[in-house]
Amino acid sequence: MQTKKGLYAVLGAVAIQLTLGIAYIWSVFQTGIAETIFDGDNAAAGLVFSLLLAALAVGSLLGGRLTVKYSTRRIIFIGGIILSVGTFLAAWTQPGYGWMLWLSYGVMGGFGMGFAYTTTIACAQKWYPHKKGLITGIIVAALGFGGVIFTPLIEQLILAFGGFGVGERSTFLVLSVIFLVVCSIGSIFMVNPPDGYLADKVAKNSAAVAAHHFTPKEMLKTPQAYVLTFAFVLSVIGGLMMIGFARPIAVLRGLEETATVGVVAIAMFNSIGRLFWGNVSDKIGRIPTLTILLVVSGCLSLLVNVVQGYSIYVLIAMIGFCFGGILSNFPALTSDLFGSKYMAANYGIVLLGFGAGAIVATQIAGHFANIATAYGDIGLMYPAFVAASVFSGIGVGMMLLLRGLTRKKATA
Repeated sequence: MQTKKGLYAVLGAVAIQLTLGIAYIWSVFQTGIAETIFDGDNAAAGLVFSLLLAALAVGSLLGGRLTVKYSTRRIIFIGGIILSVGTFLAAWTQPGYGWMLWLSYGVMGGFGMGFAYTTTIACAQKWYPHKKGLITGIIVAALGFGGVIFTPLIEQLILAFGGFGVGERSTFLVLSVIFLVVCSIGSIFMVNPPDGYLADKVAKNSAAVAAHHFTPKEMLKTPQAYVLTFAFVLSVIGGLMMIGFARPIAVLRGLEETATVGVVAIAMFNSIGRLFWGNVSDKIGRIPTLTILLVVSGCLSLLVNVVQGYSIYVLIAMIGFCFGGILSNFPALTSDLFGSKYMAANYGIVLLGFGAGAIVATQIAGHFANIATAYGDIGLMYPAFVAASVFSGIGVGMMLLLRGLTRKKATA
């Protein structure tokens, strides 16, 4: 019976994460929203995406803290309502009132997503503490795969409602209903295992879990918490730049008819990377896996101006593959370092780094996208990806520092 409940929890988490994956296909909305709501300002339109991800981090922190007092099921249900209402209000944004889109789809939408995002991961990890990398990979892979499923659907909805620059706001209405239905039904299955179940699994797989379950207050007293969070800031910048601007980059490359391929490619390989690298990290460790991913993604960012023609889609897919691995390993590493009991709250704190990285990524990329659009030369966006490569290099240093701190603690 307990095994079935664990399976149902994973399936519920997968269903919810599939719908949350809509957050990662913002580039489908980017151009039309920039032109109609923000008078062509790509940075202002990109701020919707960065605010959503930043609010997701804050919502994850608060949602994780609330699961200590209230049921996971209740927190996810409330998150679904907030997300749905925010998306519904976004549909009524008028040109010149972009702040309304920032607050509705950006802040409210991200906050609601945060309530559901970390809590579903934490719940599933508790059922399978000995396979955290794989289970986390499966769940967050669903988030990435949601982009594959919803990209063509959203594009067709936009076209059906009047085309790009017209149909985006009506599409938000449809999405608000999808969010409400899936999160409400999925939350029914999100139940944590009994304490005895967790204890038994920990006893049988003691090497796979932390020796002590840190409360958020205890975690914040360790240097590892700050190094891990700062590393998260640096690690996600390159991937988020490409996610937010995959379609505009393809359009400026003269590939407008196939530009959506870029969105699908990064969403699909983002999903595959989460599952693949999550499984790899169970075998070679989280820190070595993240180090490899940061080195590779930093090198890939430098190739944005090198590849030509349809090869840009291959590069986009490879960046997505690395980005997915990064996102599947940080929650598992958080659980490794600080335990699974308070993982939802602890990862909510670490996820603030993701939110900060999102703001940095979209503002840098948006600034150079404006310049590239003004001159019709995508090459002028290259400095943004050079910066992303530098950030990845610093991230490698943070991983080496974290490994040193962890070894020091283990031998103390």
